Amino acid sequence: MLMMAAESHPQKNAPRRARARRGSAAPEQDETFGRRLARLRKAAGYSQRDFALEVGISNRAVAYYEAQTDRPPAKLLPAFARVLGVSADELLGLKAVSQRAGAKDTRVWRRCKKIEELPAKERRQLLQLIDAFLEREHLRSKRPAQ
Repeated sequence: MLMMAAESHPQKNAPRRARARRGSAAPEQDETFGRRLARLRKAAGYSQRDFALEVGISNRAVAYYEAQTDRPPAKLLPAFARVLGVSADELLGLKAVSQRAGAKDTRVWRRCKKIEELPAKERRQLLQLIDAFLEREHLRSKRPAQ
């Protein structure tokens, strides 16, 4: 029955097939807002939960925007762009996302920002611990192979 319906309306299926072929050659052209948001979020090193916390919305809202809607939330676009480190045009797919020079592990940088916000005494203790780990790794790398 479904086969007959598809065959009786070949013009309905033609754009879908063409879109699928085009999509494989240039995935960003046909990329929905939700897929682009998910791709940029993952590239920035955020889980849905962490991204939701940074933006100030629920995890469910992030999941909805990534999977259920092609309409970006206008009032949240500036926050999304700021957290992801892209422009609104890049987030909307109007401009290609520029490759940032010297890509960094954003999880590490986010934690560094939080360390800077700690009281001086706690920040000093944490930095001493980090220095100890770095020194240990440095000494290990100088050790001759056995």
